[in-house]
Amino acid sequence: MTESSAYYDDLETRDPELREAALLWAVARQIEHAKRNSPFYANRLAGIDPHQMISRDLLADVPVTRKHELIELQLSQPPFGGLATLAAGQAGRVFASPGPIHELETDDGDYWRMARAFHAAGLRAGDVLHNCFAYHLTPGGWIMDSGARALGCAVFPGGTGNSELQAAAIQQYRPVGFAGTPDFLKVILEKGDEQGLDCSSIKCALLSGGALFPQLREYYQGRGIATLQCYATADLGLVAYETLDSEGELCPGMVLDEEIFVEILRPGTGDPVPDGEVGEIVVTTFNAAYPLIRFATGDLSAILEGASPCGRTNRRIKGWMGRADQTAKVKGMFVHPEQVAVIVKRHEEVLRARMEITRSGDQDEMVLKVEAAKASEGLADAVTASLQDVAKVKGKVSLVEPGTLPNDGKVIDDQRKYD
Repeated sequence: MTESSAYYDDLETRDPELREAALLWAVARQIEHAKRNSPFYANRLAGIDPHQMISRDLLADVPVTRKHELIELQLSQPPFGGLATLAAGQAGRVFASPGPIHELETDDGDYWRMARAFHAAGLRAGDVLHNCFAYHLTPGGWIMDSGARALGCAVFPGGTGNSELQAAAIQQYRPVGFAGTPDFLKVILEKGDEQGLDCSSIKCALLSGGALFPQLREYYQGRGIATLQCYATADLGLVAYETLDSEGELCPGMVLDEEIFVEILRPGTGDPVPDGEVGEIVVTTFNAAYPLIRFATGDLSAILEGASPCGRTNRRIKGWMGRADQTAKVKGMFVHPEQVAVIVKRHEEVLRARMEITRSGDQDEMVLKVEAAKASEGLADAVTASLQDVAKVKGKVSLVEPGTLPNDGKVIDDQRKYD
């Protein structure tokens, strides 16, 4: 790789079929490693043969690990719930994120794999990065810090707040890059304008942790700053990142990181959805110290078909499209997406289902809309009985034509208004 290269490394332009085979092999190797070295996965994956993981469809037999499980496990088995393959004292850093959920970081270079996203954003070796993610408690600041340093950059650990001091530091160190939430850079720039400080050195920004609205992106463009977003979490590190084409124009969607395995699953299940359909982002990491296998992020997205104009050949997601955790309380009982999935699997004719919850007067009303292929007589009654049995709440069932339900990833659509 050269400094002027459009790509971070050759992985980004691999043949898609070769990439898929390599990633599936890495998933199998990670499952084998986790079974041997992680107490949690030794039990969770006891019946799984890693050598059979040769396709995405076969991966559906591997249990999904959900974020709420981490909270429960870590409370009962501190600090990492039995998932980690090393003790806390063997890690480089340990963290506590809201939840609470505890994470670790080792000293293995770019632990969170963020250098790739920084390179796509325009940062290069020898540049200075002004990092405004928090360095306390959570790994946010360190995620960005390690990626920039792996790329060969110096980092100013600005953290959050103190916009006047942040602007003064930008004038002093002349950073080329910025990392932080989408709106905080604007706060700093405006404070610099107010104080008569020169913040014009910043030419690229890698943003995360909030929505980058079009008008805000246009504001940065007007100041000569190329802004790209990345999707990363404290559990997983980098998942996907925006890119530019050869003309410097923003490309649609976000390219997946090369060193993780991403699936889009129907919420509440372990089943993959077709490309283009909205579902939950589920990630398998290849991290030896803290393996996460089929980890459900709780975020919704969809695979964007076709290749990116930037020339990278990996799959793309459309970006963040909402939350997959759609649990709702109906008539005093919680109804979960997993329950809808159980109902669907009980009836072979049912293709998809969507629970719609409304309010009529002082009463909750629940209708399970069901797409069915060649619905047999009595199917509605059978599904109604399953609904009562599984959810423990009475509701109606409505059969609809295949393709009728919206493609928005919702399994439970709570339409009640509380204002």
